[in-house]
Amino acid sequence: MEEEFAVTNPTQLVEAASDFAHHPGAQSDASAKEFLDRFPLPVIINALQTKQDVLGLENALVACLERIFRTKYGASLIPQYMSFVVVGLGADSQKVRCLACKTVSCLLENSDDTFVSAARLVIKYDVYPLLLKCLIDGDEQVANASMDAIRSLAGYAEGMDVIFPANISEATHLRNLAAGCSSVGRVRVLALIVKLFSISSSVASVVYNSNLLDLLEAEVRNADDTLVTLTVLELFYELAEVQHSAEFLSKTTLLQLLMSLISNASIESILRARAMMILGRLMSKENSFLFIPESSVRTVISAIDERLGLLESQDVDECECALEALGQIGMTIQGANLLLLGIPPAARLVVDAAFDRHGRGKQLMFIGWKTQAALHALGNIAGEARPESNRLLNVDAEESLQALIYGTASRSPKLTPSGLFLSVLQQESEIRIAGYRLMMGLVARQWCLMAICSRQEIISVVTDTLTETTKIGMEARHNCCQAIQKALLSSPKLASDPALAGIVAKLDEAVRRGPYLARKHPEAQPAIMTAERF
Repeated sequence: MEEEFAVTNPTQLVEAASDFAHHPGAQSDASAKEFLDRFPLPVIINALQTKQDVLGLENALVACLERIFRTKYGASLIPQYMSFVVVGLGADSQKVRCLACKTVSCLLENSDDTFVSAARLVIKYDVYPLLLKCLIDGDEQVANASMDAIRSLAGYAEGMDVIFPANISEATHLRNLAAGCSSVGRVRVLALIVKLFSISSSVASVVYNSNLLDLLEAEVRNADDTLVTLTVLELFYELAEVQHSAEFLSKTTLLQLLMSLISNASIESILRARAMMILGRLMSKENSFLFIPESSVRTVISAIDERLGLLESQDVDECECALEALGQIGMTIQGANLLLLGIPPAARLVVDAAFDRHGRGKQLMFIGWKTQAALHALGNIAGEARPESNRLLNVDAEESLQALIYGTASRSPKLTPSGLFLSVLQQESEIRIAGYRLMMGLVARQWCLMAICSRQEIISVVTDTLTETTKIGMEARHNCCQAIQKALLSSPKLASDPALAGIVAKLDEAVRRGPYLARKHPEAQPAIMTAERF
């Protein structure tokens, strides 16, 4: 019998399981069924539980079962082996516990609910408390796998009732769970809250109404442990990326809390930097301004602007984060307008940093990173990241943007905006790439388009396929070339100007040739010459 053969020949089982686990590509239902016909699940489970002394047995069987349960056929067998899943969740082996958590995810994600809801099955076997124990006590892989399983459980109405019990005194209530954990366990519970929040606006509403966001804020206020505080700030950074985050975070005291960190000179620089990045990301979406009052945005901009003005050359990371945060706020029309219309406009520091190549005694590396970050930020403000129809700002903001760039040019040896742009394109690749992005945004303005077209050297750089050697550089240069060409063609007066005919033709040809090292004559050219006679 094959089953008996598998039991008495564990080495062959390990070899077959290893081959199945490491087979390239996804395994099909047919291949999973074929394997289980040779080695039935009870045989594999028995070998895993008895821990036979065979080299590599646990690793091979765990990896094999994980791939089996990922198939529809394998997932359909899980309800018959829920007792094994329960035992696996409490196993001493971290690998087995991780497998059990992933098995729960496979059950929840692949169930067709033909006979019984997968969530009801999980509830029937009291799996949720075991998942929480894996979250708190397991190693990092087990904790992540349990988090994924709980996230899948939240996709069911029955699962939501278990994760967010009506009785707040339940031991499994996340607030109570966090209160009784070590600092590591508490951070994991907070990470689970963030993962649940990101599922949908409706789940985020339950998280908010359960006052679970307060737990994250409390950890930031208690800044005794810099590492824990930084970890929680990273969780807030993830929260801020969620599309519906502003709707709920704007109702908390998070904005005030983060601004107090920015203005606190006694804390670690990295904490201030992350606080700025969170605020920037939170306000980088157009819908954020539906929930965050303009007055609050102005206050945030002022706090970051003030901090940026105080930074010196030793604060490379914080300076870069401040510039990036302002750039993220500038990704939206409303944010860009506010950056340009303050008194003084916060965008002035971004413009100054974007074209500061003199350093005035500062460290050269600091200048390079600062310039690169500022160019990207200014590119966002100019609209490179916005749809083409939304690149232009209101009249006053456009006047401010033009005045800032002309003013910076007049105070530099370059004297003109075209001189500034050309100087950027003459720097190292990373700065050139940021410069391409900036010009892509600015070229929607007639004054900038004319400035670019007034310098043949600029056109030569953006049309030369040999300028860049990296894929990202080639694509950025070509995108810039396309943006200039499109801006010219959208202006009939400029497109028909005889003085610009050569530039138009050069841009057309460069766009047709594409971004990747295309040449006019890539084929070999024969050389014909008369023979020399002696």
